Amino acid sequence: MNNIIVSLKKFITNKNTVTVIGVIVILGLLYWGYNSTIESQVQPVRIPVATQTIQPRTLITDDMVTYIEVPSVSVSSNVLRTSNLIVGKYTDINTVVPDGSMFYNDVLIDEEDLPDSAFTAVKDGERPYSLDVTVASTYGNSIFPGNKIDVYMKAVDENGLVMIGRLLAKVDVLAVKDSSGNNVFEDTSTERTPATLLFGVPEDVFILLKKTEYLVTQGVELFPVPYGGTAPVEGDLTVDREELVDFIESNTVTFSDSTDDPSDIVPGQPTEENETGVE
Repeated sequence: MNNIIVSLKKFITNKNTVTVIGVIVILGLLYWGYNSTIESQVQPVRIPVATQTIQPRTLITDDMVTYIEVPSVSVSSNVLRTSNLIVGKYTDINTVVPDGSMFYNDVLIDEEDLPDSAFTAVKDGERPYSLDVTVASTYGNSIFPGNKIDVYMKAVDENGLVMIGRLLAKVDVLAVKDSSGNNVFEDTSTERTPATLLFGVPEDVFILLKKTEYLVTQGVELFPVPYGGTAPVEGDLTVDREELVDFIESNTVTFSDSTDDPSDIVPGQPTEENETGVE
C-alpha cells in the first residue's frame, strides 16, 4: 500500500506530469469556453421585423410587425427587440424599412419630432418659396431635390409683346411636392404628381416672387429651367433680370412699412411715397 502511495506522489510531483496535466486542464477550459461562446451566439432570440416595405414618414401599425427567431449574434445593440417600442412610431425622413428587415432605434421617431427635411435645409437669412409647377414644366417630372434650376419669367408688356427672361439663377431645389404637400420622390410605392418646387431665397427676392403672383392679368408666369438651360417657350422680346424686376415693381404696390407680410402687396402703379423695391 505504502509503495502505491509513494509511486503516486512521485508521479504527481514529476515536472513532466504536472505539465501534461496543466495542458489538459487548459485545453479543457478552452474547449468549454469556446463551446459556451458559440452556444450563446447561436442561441435563437425573437426579434420584431417588418412584414412589408415601409416608406418614409409612415406610421407603424401592428400589421406591419411580426416576430422571427434569429441567432443572437446577428442582433446588434441598436436593434429594437419588442414591438411596443415600434408600433405608434414613424419612419424617419428619407428612411425606408425593407420587408423582413429588423427595426433600428435610429430610424424611428415620434410624430412630433417628424421634421420636413426641405424646410430644415433652408439657409439662415432665407425664406422658403413654393413655385407652382406641372409635370410638363418639370420636364416630365425630371427635376429632383438637390438639382439646380434657373427661374424664368414670361410677361406681356404694355405694347402686348411677350417678354421672356431669367429672373433667378442657380437655385437649389429643396423639395418637389404634390398638391397634398407630400414629397413626390419620397414614397417609391406610389406615383405622385408634382405641384410645387420648394427652394430658399433672400427676403427681398421672396417679396419679388410674391408680387409676381398678383400679375396674372399681365400674363406673368414663372417656370423652372435646368440650370444653364434654355427657356422652352418663345417670346417677342428677350429681356434681362433688371427689366423683369422693373416690370414687376411698376405693376405692384406694397402698402406697408415692413415687407414681412406679402398680403399687403396689391396690383397698381407705385408712387414715390409707397414703392417698395428690390435691388
